[in-house]
Amino acid sequence: MLKKAVALFLVCTGLALCVSCGKSSNNYLYAAIPTASEILVYREDPNSGALTPLSSSPFSAGPGVQSIAIHPSKQFLYAANSSENDISLFVISSTGGLTEVTPRTPAGATPAFLVMDSAGSFLYVGNAESNNISAFSISSSSGALTPVGAPTPIGISPLNMALSPSGNFLYVTGAGSPGYIEAFSLNAGALTLVKVTTTGTNPYGLAIDPSGAHLYTANFGDNSISEFTINPDGSLTQLSGSPFGEAYSSPISLLVDHSGKYLYVANQGSGNLGAYAIGSTGGLTLLTTSPFTTNAQPSLIATDPSGRYLFVGNQKSSAIESLSLDPGTGALAEVGSYAVGNTPKSIAVVP
Repeated sequence: MLKKAVALFLVCTGLALCVSCGKSSNNYLYAAIPTASEILVYREDPNSGALTPLSSSPFSAGPGVQSIAIHPSKQFLYAANSSENDISLFVISSTGGLTEVTPRTPAGATPAFLVMDSAGSFLYVGNAESNNISAFSISSSSGALTPVGAPTPIGISPLNMALSPSGNFLYVTGAGSPGYIEAFSLNAGALTLVKVTTTGTNPYGLAIDPSGAHLYTANFGDNSISEFTINPDGSLTQLSGSPFGEAYSSPISLLVDHSGKYLYVANQGSGNLGAYAIGSTGGLTLLTTSPFTTNAQPSLIATDPSGRYLFVGNQKSSAIESLSLDPGTGALAEVGSYAVGNTPKSIAVVP
């Protein structure tokens, strides 16, 4: 039942880290499809946001592939295989194709979430059934993973994970009413619990602004958004008036745009994206143009390296939508919708 819940509500936690490489005029979008145990690859036109599948796509992945993460060198892609309890390493070709390097690396029970520090030195894996976090150091030359000690018990089944932009703190959400956010400090891949903070019911959505000053949770169970200030020690202080109730149903995924000006919320029950302006103290104000209609049951949001386009994975319609983002107003406009056959659970985009 837990695996089914993870498959239903998984949100992509860690998006690709992007630096222009000058190899191609295209970006590449990668999408994990767990029911097919495949990774789809599309070329993204960075001038229009339009997607075109690679002729060699899809690529075979491990059983129940869930979360994906891409190394900042853009040479390696990692995939969590929830039905096999391990992590796959793929080498990324100059044309976006994938070649798996075997053997796969063992993880905990039902690895469902991957996040990586901005230097590409460490990979953290949230294991949904063994209730722990596995940490691995990453070889810069081969991409190979080496365990950093034993997995860290967290006492909850993780719903989502996010790293602070500095890479000094890891945040993990857990189910409940109230839900929980566990903050860990990081030292060479080792985790130390800083503080446990309560939030709204079942916080599946989790996002941190680019400055690392504020953290947000989308609380699926009570249709609310929680706002927090991140303190210097990594602990959280909830803003006054938080959480606030949404007018929309079942918020499940969050994304802060590259500028840090806007927060987008995938409301699975309402079939739309809510959009909020982020104030100087981290408070949220609903944009007058919000919400923006999507296909049925949007379940995850990702962005491309430029921040000009958002990509939405849809649970019911088994599609990926591309939306353009107006940086001046935060408004979104449809670029296209692309059928993927099964529900995408994680999306990453790199140049």
